[in-house]
Amino acid sequence: MKFKGKVWKFGANIDTDLIIPARYLNTSEPEELAKHCMEDADPEFASKVSPGDIIVAERNFGCGSSREHAPIALKAAGVACVIAPSFARIFYRNAFNMGLPIFECAEAPDMISEGDEIEVDGDTGTIRNLTTGQEMKARPIPAFMQELIADGGLIPHVLKEKQHKG
Repeated sequence: MKFKGKVWKFGANIDTDLIIPARYLNTSEPEELAKHCMEDADPEFASKVSPGDIIVAERNFGCGSSREHAPIALKAAGVACVIAPSFARIFYRNAFNMGLPIFECAEAPDMISEGDEIEVDGDTGTIRNLTTGQEMKARPIPAFMQELIADGGLIPHVLKEKQHKG
């Protein structure tokens, strides 16, 4: 599993309310959530992000409340993956459950700038900054979690497994 895209940078402690503000939680429609993704951190993010783009943030991305809407909004907005030194524990689980790949990499915020083009190899954890030529290492995504992502998240994965056994 490989990702290649333009980088959008965010700071530390980006909470789920910054990812998708609570005032929009009256819907769980991915397309509607995508329109408001990151708007309190960058009001124009949803109109600027392109499918396949990548978020690089500082530590503790996804902290705050345990809403599944946050990874849904990111994925629906076109974000291919998120890279940060650390993630809030519940966001980490929700991201994989919703089919959004995330990578832990301590040096990414210092070695990647907004607008850089990067390539991420989920099998090896290798992150290449195609703009600067620098390379760094993230924790690779285990094979069973790659299956969740490939299937679109936990629920589609379970349904697929049931079909194969049924």
